[in-house]
Amino acid sequence: MSCFPASLVRMTTETNQTNDTNETNRATRRTPNPTPHPTPIPADSLRGRICLVAGATRGAGRGIAVQLGAAGATVYVTGRTTREKLSEVGRATETIEETAELVTAAGGEGIAVPTDHLEVDQVKALIDRIDRERGRLDVLVNDVWGGEHLLVFGDKTWESDLAGGLRMLELGVRTHAITSHKAIPLLIRNRGGLVVEVTDGTAEYNGTRYRENLFYDLAKNAPIRMAFGLGKELEEYGATAVSVTPGWLRSEQMLTAFGVTEENWRDAVEKIPGFAIAESPVYVGRAIAALAADPERHRWNRRSLSSGQLAGEYGFTDADGSRPDAWGFMLAEEKGSPDVNDYR
Repeated sequence: MSCFPASLVRMTTETNQTNDTNETNRATRRTPNPTPHPTPIPADSLRGRICLVAGATRGAGRGIAVQLGAAGATVYVTGRTTREKLSEVGRATETIEETAELVTAAGGEGIAVPTDHLEVDQVKALIDRIDRERGRLDVLVNDVWGGEHLLVFGDKTWESDLAGGLRMLELGVRTHAITSHKAIPLLIRNRGGLVVEVTDGTAEYNGTRYRENLFYDLAKNAPIRMAFGLGKELEEYGATAVSVTPGWLRSEQMLTAFGVTEENWRDAVEKIPGFAIAESPVYVGRAIAALAADPERHRWNRRSLSSGQLAGEYGFTDADGSRPDAWGFMLAEEKGSPDVNDYR
């Protein structure tokens, strides 16, 4: 999953068309990252926990998988892009094998399982394998997406490409429903399980704002309702379901679109000032790890949460030591011209 606020999506095309930034100016305004702060999530807090991050090839999914691993978890990571085969997204630079290796390097155990979550038999085989190898599932993260290449903003519904819109719903909604249907019976075998629906936007923000494209709006509001409904059904089993959104996510695709890297991402701020509040995938990863490690996480059941909100609750930071609050910034931006430093 990648978070694409509309203002950033509009600017993406312009950025790609005018990506001839003066290197001298870039050098003079480049500033170093703040001193990194260690996450307060203990390294072994999830040791022995079995997690599944569905859709962990890149972006938020990869960040979540790695941070669960950093807390000691065993993490099954799935996706369609492998070292032998590309998905329709068309990016060979990130694979599920690489994600699994990053999980292991972080201190956990990463296991890559190529899976198309639209194929029921493949998802069933994945869950059967987890059951056979581990006998339990403690955390399910539904992060499957892969619809970035289908995003078109501004067209009316009847002017949109219907096939592309329906594909977006398949990738962002149907995959989540199939995965939950097949995985939750294993998750509720033991009390205390956690289901996380990853999306774009909080219930507060999305509830009164149209996300500019009907199909995208549906695809990103559905996981919020899924968590709300699943949380109701899971209560009697002692399990918890929440939806979590990152803010302006510096995913690999977003960085490429703006012609920057994680090392010099601030160079894009000149053209897109709001990008100053962007966050790395580490941030939402730490949010999910903190939730999974919290023995009182059920207090969040059925809630819509953000990485910034959870950072304020649990005290973790982004990789650079900052604590972005993108959704708070966007709400404030509608009322005036907030200082981005107040939200980072």
